[in-house]
Amino acid sequence: QVQLVESGGGLVQPGGSLRLSCAASATIFSRNAMGWYRQAPGKERELVAFITISGSSHYADFVKGRFTISRDYATNTLYLQMNSLKPEDTAVYYCNGAVSRSDWGQGTQVTVSS
Repeated sequence: QVQLVESGGGLVQPGGSLRLSCAASATIFSRNAMGWYRQAPGKERELVAFITISGSSHYADFVKGRFTISRDYATNTLYLQMNSLKPEDTAVYYCNGAVSRSDWGQGTQVTVSS
């Protein structure tokens, strides 16, 4: 059974930083490009960034230069370092395969507010 467990969210002021983690089962992690997604209230879920099996990373324009995605094969963990956070980054953040997706986890709430 594939499991995705996101953590690391919270309340942060504009300009602040957070690091999200996603503990994934080996079934999905070791064989797939992995991505971070987000869903703000009343909006569609959108792809934020993804990283290939070989480690090549790609970002949506709205986070480019501020967020960094990485993966650790030893622990099957996906990370998202988020810097220079803006109020518009407020959303529930999820991880999943970037191409072949499994059931969504519970996500982790990120709130950027002063």
